[in-house]
Amino acid sequence: MDWYPLLNSLRIAAISAVIVFFLGIAAAYYIAKLPRLIKGILDVILTLPLVLPPTVVGYLLLRVLGPKRIIGKWVLETFGIRIVMTWWSAIFATVVVVFPLMYRTVRGAFESFDETLSYAGKTLGLSNTYIFWHIRMPYCRQGVLAGAVLAFARALGEYGATSMIAGYTPGKTATVSTTVYQLWQTGNDALALKWVIVNVSISAVVLLVVNMLEKRNGSAAERRSS
Repeated sequence: MDWYPLLNSLRIAAISAVIVFFLGIAAAYYIAKLPRLIKGILDVILTLPLVLPPTVVGYLLLRVLGPKRIIGKWVLETFGIRIVMTWWSAIFATVVVVFPLMYRTVRGAFESFDETLSYAGKTLGLSNTYIFWHIRMPYCRQGVLAGAVLAFARALGEYGATSMIAGYTPGKTATVSTTVYQLWQTGNDALALKWVIVNVSISAVVLLVVNMLEKRNGSAAERRSS
């Protein structure tokens, strides 16, 4: 059994989760400060990939990153690098697909933050940066971590956009999801089932971690309110 699809899926999911971790936190923090109209428009734009079919997301990415499109053509002519149909091109797809999940989760965590703590910190002369990293983030860490874990799990199982922008090449771009589909297409149900079991097992572990984080977050909230 070739383990490349699993290793490739894990590195794509890990890199994507790290990227959306910081992007999601920054977007949730700064967009919350904008006027309601602008915030509403940005919310729709940033959350749209969450409700769009993954194949539509993949198609739109190909329209931008393809070798004959604006960005893809410029990168190919300037650096000689083809963005699509490589293992790392799947990162673009997974980042776009899982970003809304991280963004919405973090935004919910930040909205539950008691702003009086921030005001108290300012009266003591603390900077916004200090308040963010030493007060706001510790207060919301369970929700932020839960969002990061969910983003990783979603990235690990992404198929639609990934298959369109990275394709399926054994030993190069294959992921667990695309491998299952190809094995099913070729009638190799036994091996496809093994990969399904691997994927389900990893996803179950991730969901257990999320449940543990949510329970801790709920317990912490109860202690603060009591």
